[in-house]
Amino acid sequence: MENELKENKKNNYFLELLKLYLVFAKIGSFTIGGGLAMMPMIQKELIEKRKWMTDDELLDYYAVGQSTPGIVAVNVSTFVGYKQFGIPGGFIATLGMVTPSIVIIMIIATFINSIQDYPYVQKALRGINVAVAALLTKVVVTFVKKTVKSVIAAVGMMLAFGLVFFLKLPSFLVILFAIALGITIAFINSKKLSKTAAGEQCKQNLSELNEENKNDSV
Repeated sequence: MENELKENKKNNYFLELLKLYLVFAKIGSFTIGGGLAMMPMIQKELIEKRKWMTDDELLDYYAVGQSTPGIVAVNVSTFVGYKQFGIPGGFIATLGMVTPSIVIIMIIATFINSIQDYPYVQKALRGINVAVAALLTKVVVTFVKKTVKSVIAAVGMMLAFGLVFFLKLPSFLVILFAIALGITIAFINSKKLSKTAAGEQCKQNLSELNEENKNDSV
């Protein structure tokens, strides 16, 4: 009986890993336009359908994925897989994400010289570009709604956009600046909270002391 339970547990584990692989293979098959363009599909597959993460967690994964070396889509898949099943899950999710891209790229590379000048291919690519632009617009709106919750955040967003779009500042410098700004604001807020907590504790101590003095006088 014990061996049977272990065997069932093992089979369920492999089935869950297979499901993880297939989910990310499905996402990877339609990730056109970069990791940001796949965000709506990730929300649909991983948040709405399977409840594997929350919107806030997804935003955190994207933030870390943008700030670390590598492709955003691959980084996010690794984070999600690791959260679900540890190191094996991270490996399987990453493999599921990259497998369709490798296969498709190899097929396209084989025939690209013979099909790239066909009018229908050019029209198809223009249609894909329009779809990707729409998906990226949706992603921008989603990020703004969920992350810009204060005046400071709004100013930071507009400042980052201006630095990249108008001044052509490298994006990694903007990311480093944003990291430093976030740490500074968090440090200042923690100091304020510490002072507030200390003040409340002091008031409580004084109140207790006054209460004791009243009791002693009685």
